[in-house]
Amino acid sequence: MLKKKAQDPVESGVRVPDTSNTGRNDAQTGEVHVESFRTRARHQIQFTAVAFILLFAIMSVSFCRYAVVNKRELFGNGYNKRFQLLEKRNRRGSVISGDGETLAYSDDNNDRYYPFGEDFCHTVGFYINGGGGIEKFFEYEMLSSDISFKSRIKYDEEFSLYPGNNVYVTLNTKLQQYACEALRAGDYRGAVVITEPSTGRILAMVSLPGFEPSELEGTWEYLRTDENRAPLVNRAAQGIYPPGSTFKIVDCIELLQEDPDALDTFSYSCDDGTYTFNDESIHCFDYQHHGDQDLAAAFANSCNSAFAELVTQKLDENRFRSTLKKLMFDKSLPYDMPYSESHSQLLEKGEISTHNLMQVAIGQGTTGVSPLHMNMLTMAVANDGVLMRPYMIDSVRSAEEDVLKKYSPRQAATLFDSNVAKSLRSLMWGVTHIDSENGIYGTASEFNYSQNYIAFGKTGTAEFGDGEDSHGWFTGFTVDADDGEEGKPDLCITVLVENSGAGSDKAVPIARQILDRWYEEY
Repeated sequence: MLKKKAQDPVESGVRVPDTSNTGRNDAQTGEVHVESFRTRARHQIQFTAVAFILLFAIMSVSFCRYAVVNKRELFGNGYNKRFQLLEKRNRRGSVISGDGETLAYSDDNNDRYYPFGEDFCHTVGFYINGGGGIEKFFEYEMLSSDISFKSRIKYDEEFSLYPGNNVYVTLNTKLQQYACEALRAGDYRGAVVITEPSTGRILAMVSLPGFEPSELEGTWEYLRTDENRAPLVNRAAQGIYPPGSTFKIVDCIELLQEDPDALDTFSYSCDDGTYTFNDESIHCFDYQHHGDQDLAAAFANSCNSAFAELVTQKLDENRFRSTLKKLMFDKSLPYDMPYSESHSQLLEKGEISTHNLMQVAIGQGTTGVSPLHMNMLTMAVANDGVLMRPYMIDSVRSAEEDVLKKYSPRQAATLFDSNVAKSLRSLMWGVTHIDSENGIYGTASEFNYSQNYIAFGKTGTAEFGDGEDSHGWFTGFTVDADDGEEGKPDLCITVLVENSGAGSDKAVPIARQILDRWYEEY
């Protein structure tokens, strides 16, 4: 029998381990495992280090951002040693008005004085008990001193406090005083806001009742607990009131956006002073019968029936909601000081009833707006639909008059186009004038007799509570008489008088008194 020849391992393709160097290969394998372990460990350490660095960077950025955004709150914290140091080293700076008057200042003992007393109590504010107004929000700037090194040596030699930086504001003392005096003459509670529509500068912001800021330490507890008068509340920016018929400005904005020819096409016959729809009724003020009206007449007469029909039957409800949001209802306002947000009942969740929709049309129900917000809407009408950001601070300057920060006019938004603004301007002219040929007897027609300026506006009577009491509104703008009706608007004014009846009863005379004095003297 033939024996099968053994197959050569090499020829068979089978790899035979070389056992002659087994010890050496084991050593090499061990070294490979150790090196692999070291590599993995090194990667883990590097990953951990990078993670810690990233985490630290994120925390640092977050802290810095928080410190920048909340620097005033952090600075004013009683535990902040830097605050205490600056109080001992520097004399608090002054607040200077737009017409060069000192509204607040400190003596060498850092005692604080307010030359205009209650007139500027909500705007200038106070610095004790947590502070308020400019005194609170610009405390860091006023307690800092940016005088030159040479001047510091001089003050050191005299053992005197360094003078703090001064805050210059846009407020005009004359307009502010005129507004205060007009409200106080009738012992009214309310608010006045006066702005320059082309820039957004706030020229006057009044809220009554107020308080004497230099006496706060002795009266604080009484003022804080006086819920009836609420003297610490800035009604101009923080008070929320039903807008009444001033809301018809908003109705017309929506109408003119949906129907640009509404000045010519709109008509309503107010035969009995009542409008009924879906078994719900609404009536005009004192059940007045306004007869046949176009849009100009309905707006000037403030015909509730006409606007109830407009909102319940003619306007697109969803588009109206979008317009309300654009007009800053239930949204933040472009304003840097404390304020309260306005609200519209139409923006509440769920389907709105016919009754509530009628209330929306005439600015009643749960709709609420601040005098500041109403003034912003009026500014946009006066400025071709463009809202300039309202601002009160002009600049921060050192005691040596070096400008450290300058605030300039800024556009906040275009709320509606210029054609809508132009139409609204003509409607608001009708409110303040008498045009018997066209059946227009405006609810603020006493402005018809103003000599030095031309007024445009809208009145409002805002019922509240059980409907027996009402607040009075007037919001509008003026043009110098020499410039004619098409002239550039000078001032926007909004007046709110609490518990005063119809807007034409108290708010209009107050607005006219303020404007008459201003235009006569300036």
